[in-house]
Amino acid sequence: MNAKTLLAVAAVAAAFSAGARADEIYGPQHAIQIEGQRTRAEVQAEAAQVARNRSTEPAGSRVAAPIQSTVDVQALRAETVQAVRLGLIPSGETGRS
Repeated sequence: MNAKTLLAVAAVAAAFSAGARADEIYGPQHAIQIEGQRTRAEVQAEAAQVARNRSTEPAGSRVAAPIQSTVDVQALRAETVQAVRLGLIPSGETGRS
C-alpha cells in the first residue's frame, strides 16, 4: 500500500469509530433515583436508635462463674495417682500405663 491509501483507510476508520459510544451498545447509564416517604433526619434517627440498642459484646464472650467444689484437692490427686497405678486410667501420650 502506498501512503495515500494508508492515510485514506486511517481517516475512514477514525470517522466510523468516533460515532461508536458505549451507551449505544449497553443503553444509557443513569443513576437510579428513588423517592422515599421518610426524611433524611428520620432515617438517621432510626439508625442511631439501632446503634444504641445493639450490644458490642461478642457472642459467647462471657466467662462462667467458677463452680464451687467440696472435694479436697489433695484427696482427688491421691485417688488419681492410685487409679493410674492400678491401670484404671490411661496415662502418658499414648494413653498406656
